[in-house]
Amino acid sequence: MKEERAAKGGEQRSVDERYTQWKSLVPVLYDWLANHNLVWPSLSCRWGPQFEQATYKNRQRLYLSEQTDGSVPNTLVIANCEVVKPRVAAAQHISQFNEEARSPFVKKYKTIIHPGEVNRIRELPQDSKIVATHTDSPDVLIWDVESQPNRHATLGVNNSRPDLILTGHQDNAEFALAMCPSEPFVLSGGKDKSVVLWSIHDHVSTLAADQGATKSPGSGASNSKPSAEGPTVQARGIFQGHDDTVEDVQFCPSSAQEFCSVGDDSCLILWDARTGSSPAVKVEKAHNADLHCVDWNPHDVNYILTGSAD
Repeated sequence: MKEERAAKGGEQRSVDERYTQWKSLVPVLYDWLANHNLVWPSLSCRWGPQFEQATYKNRQRLYLSEQTDGSVPNTLVIANCEVVKPRVAAAQHISQFNEEARSPFVKKYKTIIHPGEVNRIRELPQDSKIVATHTDSPDVLIWDVESQPNRHATLGVNNSRPDLILTGHQDNAEFALAMCPSEPFVLSGGKDKSVVLWSIHDHVSTLAADQGATKSPGSGASNSKPSAEGPTVQARGIFQGHDDTVEDVQFCPSSAQEFCSVGDDSCLILWDARTGSSPAVKVEKAHNADLHCVDWNPHDVNYILTGSAD
């Protein structure tokens, strides 16, 4: 026991020493740094649109999550962040920050009471006030952060109502989530070993259904139906080819119909929605362990980057 405690103590000292060394190098490494301490840990954070430019700093939207212990609900937080421009901040100001304090540069704008913890946040490139979230469920939730009311996170409060619920997974889809850079398409992967594709524009048929309109067969858009929790949109395509949980997905930067996925089966799969629901290319054993992440080079689409537990 003494040896274990000594080993843990040595590891903690090593971490503390590395942190102290990093903090001393902050003015050398960065033009500017702001530390913003949250009450709860955050599983996902994303930049939103930049909406103001000034001489020395810009104002930009920030999306982040708060994972609570159940004493208060989980939240999706929309904040406004003042980002100081390069070569403006003085070195002594960058290096002197309090890890336990909230930054004066980050102001909370709105809180959404999220049904479950927020595992992933992705913003829609064509309209960055629209964000998608993944939680521990089969559905993808779509939020219009401007139209959503500001809520107070207190115990027992009802969840905020999503603007859209994207359905199609048969098991929890917790992490793999992507938005198309050129079309309002959403891509997701889950424990059901499938990759699912939606178009947010298919919510038009949801509105028609709410008004009692009848959708003609074979009209090209996905079927949608109203839901007590929010209007739902069914998938445009469900793609099968993985043998285990899909951990990450990514659109091709130059094509809304091409995308890739990786999973716990150690495979990288390339898909083309125009050719059906089977893989276009499947790379068996792309790594010697589970694949956790994938990204597609925006400058040269011939390159794809993967990350694995190996």
